[in-house]
Amino acid sequence: METALKLIMTFKSQGDKAVNLTIDDPNDNLTEQEVIDTMNLIIEKNIFSPDNVDLKEVVKAKVVQTETTEYDLQA
Repeated sequence: METALKLIMTFKSQGDKAVNLTIDDPNDNLTEQEVIDTMNLIIEKNIFSPDNVDLKEVVKAKVVQTETTEYDLQA
């Protein structure tokens, strides 16, 4: 079984569409304030523009842990 962590940051775009940015394997010691500061910097510097639409608002962030079990289907 494989365990993975992802940081999912959700923004609102100019068209009021929810946009998720996902970071694989975030640092274990990442603080809430660092996430907030980073998300605000992304908006301030207009770093990402998915589908040529600017991000305008921070909505939420969460760290998700998943467990994956793969099966060998070769006989």
